[in-house]
Amino acid sequence: MGLRGTNQEFGRPYNRRIVLEVIRQSGTTTRARIARQVGLTIQTVSTIIRELEELGLLLSLREQPKGRGYPPAALRINPEGGFGIGVHVTPLGIDAGLINLNGDVIGTLRRDLRKSTPDAAFSLIADLVRELRALRPQGRMLGVGMALPGPFEVESMSFVGPTTMVGWSNVALRERLAEATGLPAFLEADMAAAALGEKLYGLGADLGEFYYLYFGVGLGGTLVHDGAVLRGARGNAGEIGHVPLVPDGDPCPCGNRGCLERYISLDAFHRRAGQIGEAAWLAEVAPLFRATVTMIENLFDPQTIVLGGLAPDGLLDRLVAAAGTLPNSVAARSDRSVSRILVSDAGQDAVLRGAAALAVAGALSPRFGQMFAQGREGAPAPLLGQKGIAA
Repeated sequence: MGLRGTNQEFGRPYNRRIVLEVIRQSGTTTRARIARQVGLTIQTVSTIIRELEELGLLLSLREQPKGRGYPPAALRINPEGGFGIGVHVTPLGIDAGLINLNGDVIGTLRRDLRKSTPDAAFSLIADLVRELRALRPQGRMLGVGMALPGPFEVESMSFVGPTTMVGWSNVALRERLAEATGLPAFLEADMAAAALGEKLYGLGADLGEFYYLYFGVGLGGTLVHDGAVLRGARGNAGEIGHVPLVPDGDPCPCGNRGCLERYISLDAFHRRAGQIGEAAWLAEVAPLFRATVTMIENLFDPQTIVLGGLAPDGLLDRLVAAAGTLPNSVAARSDRSVSRILVSDAGQDAVLRGAAALAVAGALSPRFGQMFAQGREGAPAPLLGQKGIAA
């Protein structure tokens, strides 16, 4: 990821998060290696390590000496040192998961709640979070991240139509989430949260740059560049589902016709495959899918496209197979090390892990959390208290 420390005024919380992320990526490492990787002095890194050990976020393991002197201590994340809760709200229901610092899913819960009102949804979220916290009653809960369909704050498109949360406009989402759960709260578009989860814990972990195409109730996607999910000026980058590709096609709630997600999305699959069958639907949308892949590749030149989301088991693999040979693009090179399309098997877990990761990053480094939350009603304060993380 090319993570580097900083000497700027917000350096302490930022550097702490950078050190944690390097250790998470490495599995096990040493102070000297961290210092070289992030460009900080060993003394600075040692101070950060000491703080993180005292907070129970790191484990320090030292091998028995085999000769003169002692080998350097091997550092790794303490998976039980803290937990984030990820929540995913869709027009079909609410999913929630308890995630540890390693990105392991401790437990998940789902409740079907179609086209819920905000009051009903936040009441249910409060219950789900309470149940999940009971899985680690003594655990340090760093925060809760909520992912939901975008775009945000676009009058003609936000919370309009079957792929979004109709009736949720003008709701103070972060404040309601914090009030319902009693935890620092973070908000993100579901496709961006899924891309983050895929980068941190999935197929994207070994990729410097990839495009994540999110097959959800709607269709979205975003470029992950140097470890960061690119969100755009107002956090709405990636609404590829609202690119009109079919001339005079089906009307879309956004006001245009022929938008991509009217044909390729979970909503489209349920509508159309229910009429003509899955095989016929795959054949029908294969040309559009090929055009979408070519458009993404020519616009962004990613290492690969990672296709993931909420599709039924095997559907995304069958969609890629139905597409057949992909058209020519800047990605059609003979020296490729990975396929042009990779299908993720993370499913809902990618969204929940990504949403929880927002909360973890925001609690451990408020400045970093603010980078994700820019333009979202301000950033929450750092988590304080007996087991809190002070800035």
